[in-house]
Amino acid sequence: MAKSHSNVTILEQLKHGSARFEIVSDTFSFGDVDVSQATTSFMGKGGGFFARIGAFVESSAMRKLEHFTVQKVTGDGRCMFRALVKGMAANRGVVLSPREEREDADELRMAVKEVICDNDKERSQYEEALIAITVDESLNRYCQRIKRPDFWGGESELLVLSKLLCQPIIVYIPEHEHSKVGWGSSGYIPIAEYGTEFKKGSKRGKPKKVVRLLYSGRNHYDLLV
Repeated sequence: MAKSHSNVTILEQLKHGSARFEIVSDTFSFGDVDVSQATTSFMGKGGGFFARIGAFVESSAMRKLEHFTVQKVTGDGRCMFRALVKGMAANRGVVLSPREEREDADELRMAVKEVICDNDKERSQYEEALIAITVDESLNRYCQRIKRPDFWGGESELLVLSKLLCQPIIVYIPEHEHSKVGWGSSGYIPIAEYGTEFKKGSKRGKPKKVVRLLYSGRNHYDLLV
């Protein structure tokens, strides 16, 4: 049986880059569809399995085509943070000025930094984001990069912010990036969802409207309304 690891040990190994990673791939059937299953196993320094990122299963709900209007977001490295603050403001009926949008976007980036880099107690509440971060780089390197205003936000930051802000978020891609449909198509397909528990409200607040982000293959986020 694999040696068990405490959460403290796991987080310390991820923080200092001493955890070992192994990609495990497999294929299984989901209904009448063969789905490629890719999971990541995380091995402690001593060799014991202690965590796994679950495989993405493409359900019929995730393949559903939806239609929205795209609100363009400035591509200055802050685009994910900009799109998120723009969407949250729109849900309140507020239109941000360019300066407010930039400043609020930077505040979100620094909020992630404070949680992940500056507070050990807070960091332990965001293990899924920490794992996603340290698959690609050490935590120390990440904490240096996130200080920069042109830091690109993505999966890890959405995991943190959805929980920190009690904000449900859905990320979409254009239909043409998912299928053979041409560029003229105006449909969008959901690929990831965060903070679903906040749609119905929680002890920390009332139900929140979903913010819908559009991710393109050019590593850019816009807002869908």
